[in-house]
Amino acid sequence: MPALAVADALRARGAEVRFIGARGTGASGTVTRAGYAEDLIPLRGFVRRLSVRNLWTVVLAATATPRAASLLVRRRTRVVLGGGSYVAGPVALAAWLTRRPIVLMEADSHLGVANRMAAPLARRVTLAFPLAGRSGSRYVVTGRPVSRAVAEATRTAGRRAFGLDPGATVILVVGGSQGARTLNLAAIEAFGDDPPFEVIHVAGPKQVDEARALLEAHAPGARYRLLGWLDNLPEAIAAADLVISRSGGSVFELAAIGRPSILVPYPQATGDHQAKNARWLAEAGAAMVLPDADCTGERLRGLVGALLADRRRLDAMADSARAVGRPDAAERVADEVFAAAARRRRLPRPRLPRLRRRGRG
Repeated sequence: MPALAVADALRARGAEVRFIGARGTGASGTVTRAGYAEDLIPLRGFVRRLSVRNLWTVVLAATATPRAASLLVRRRTRVVLGGGSYVAGPVALAAWLTRRPIVLMEADSHLGVANRMAAPLARRVTLAFPLAGRSGSRYVVTGRPVSRAVAEATRTAGRRAFGLDPGATVILVVGGSQGARTLNLAAIEAFGDDPPFEVIHVAGPKQVDEARALLEAHAPGARYRLLGWLDNLPEAIAAADLVISRSGGSVFELAAIGRPSILVPYPQATGDHQAKNARWLAEAGAAMVLPDADCTGERLRGLVGALLADRRRLDAMADSARAVGRPDAAERVADEVFAAAARRRRLPRPRLPRLRRRGRG
């Protein structure tokens, strides 16, 4: 979660960090588990179709700005950092109305709706990628912030965490936090019968039962590890020689750690951002892109076999990943926040015209 990575960087440098979130969302628990205080306001996103529910969303959005403004004043907030979610819009407007500098953070390969609306109010907009039409002093490319665990992950520590031999060949298959059925089916078909290398397969918590049932029809052997979820995913990435995954925010972790990959973009991703993410790494020479429709066991087995047979190419892809990785992105966004705080100026009070007194007589 990029916002938490920046929060950690800010707190490490002495800043007090609080979050404003939407009541009833899953992100709230993530924030509090990370040790941060959070103020919750009633708000929700729009449904992307004609719906009566959107009318209530408009009402909530209208009341969210004054609620957020009250929180900013009471908390004596000096700078607001917007993370691009639908909460960021009303909070950024509240910051502008209460004369607080705004820094926005765009973590994807396109500027989201909330950030597009709030950009004219912001002092700085930090970008994961260079974006067409987003240039000038307001915009700065910092990369997508990654956690300290990603920045500090090493091959040695990763292999120790999973009990892997230092000289073993290791493949990691991961479909994101919810898993990816396409990847699960293809990986089991490709490697389910006693693979000649170590496989760490993270199927997703809601899909692991189906994946396990499919794997039972094969003879995977001890080298195939099927898991539903990993708390230490950066260590798994660092332990791997090759990663097969979707191409959401994980592409920045792959780059920061420096691992070659086969990327299978989710075709229904908002703004087709997964395809853009995958293209970014592929154009850098760090990844191969396999369309979702072509992701079969036979095709995956062929690509993996060709890469593992050409170690020079695999090493070159790893070097290319490291070359475009920005493990210091969280620190760079934190720099912008501190700079905004240092440059904060109160807007001049409006001058009211003086009424001239009428002379007597």
